[in-house]
Amino acid sequence: MKRIFFAFALIIVSKFHAQTWKNDEQYIQKFAAYAVEEMEKYKIPASITLAQGLLETGGGQSRLAQIGKNHFGIKCKEDWTGKTMKHTDDAPNECFRVYDDPKESYEDHSKFLAYRKYYVNLFKLDMKDYKAWAHGLKKAGYATNPRYAYILIDKIEKNRLYEFDNTNSKEVLYTVLKLYPGLRDDKIFMAQLDQSKASSKPVTVKVPYEQTSYAKQQQTVERIRTRAEILSSILVKNHPNGGKKFVIIPEDAELSLVSKKFGISESKLMKWNELDGTQLRKNDVLFLESKSSTGNVASYKTKVGESMHDVSQKFGIKLSKLYSKNRMAFGEQPKAGQLIYLKDKKPRS
Repeated sequence: MKRIFFAFALIIVSKFHAQTWKNDEQYIQKFAAYAVEEMEKYKIPASITLAQGLLETGGGQSRLAQIGKNHFGIKCKEDWTGKTMKHTDDAPNECFRVYDDPKESYEDHSKFLAYRKYYVNLFKLDMKDYKAWAHGLKKAGYATNPRYAYILIDKIEKNRLYEFDNTNSKEVLYTVLKLYPGLRDDKIFMAQLDQSKASSKPVTVKVPYEQTSYAKQQQTVERIRTRAEILSSILVKNHPNGGKKFVIIPEDAELSLVSKKFGISESKLMKWNELDGTQLRKNDVLFLESKSSTGNVASYKTKVGESMHDVSQKFGIKLSKLYSKNRMAFGEQPKAGQLIYLKDKKPRS
């Protein structure tokens, strides 16, 4: 009887446990919008782009993707003038392109196909015929693996990536939700979905009735309407440093408003953003997850009045790490024009 009860309890717990996504699923949820945007600009099937990204990065886990933001294994070539990194692929220590943001990698991949003569025949194919595109890429010499086309097709069909060939950049999040209905429990995702359908319609609010003067009732209406408008205008963004989710506070507000909207405790928001109070000011940057330990650019010269916390929020770097990199005592503030190191540690003088 105890065993039966334990098994039943386990089923109940697992049913209500937070959804855990596999690497490939997380990758699709995060980057499908980029693939669809590229499809609209360059007429490359989103399913093909996503399948190539999944394959090249191992679901976002590859060294090239995590360090170089390079999602398609594009090598330097003679025309590349940007940042580079060494990586062993077909040969030891080959030169690969490095990007500041994965979105740049997605667009570079599109240009790589659109502007090279080897791939010109691809663009004569039906944009929704992912099988023809997969075989076309192999025929054009994109990859050396003889099974490359079949591997892409398997990725597409296993993950139903062809769904993204029939959507657009305004509807893409609905397609993601269709494939992964468990995201309904993810308040951050649902907030992104809400903002994608936001319009200029006036905000409707419910005001509790009180037997009071008209003037006081109007004050209550204005207060509630202001709070509702603040909530509706908070948009989730992805920071260039690691794609971390953050918001910019549109008006002075209490931290509790953001906490309730996204289902994140105030204590977590305070910890992630190194806050010492709950009052938020207009244009404050607020991260919805833990910041990165390093920057995506090498350094930054501070402006008049900027604090280390300001720099930390601007570049999405943990404040303690920022102090450590710059060999500064915690609480010490920079001078205007001071060079702040964001990636490597400041050299000893």
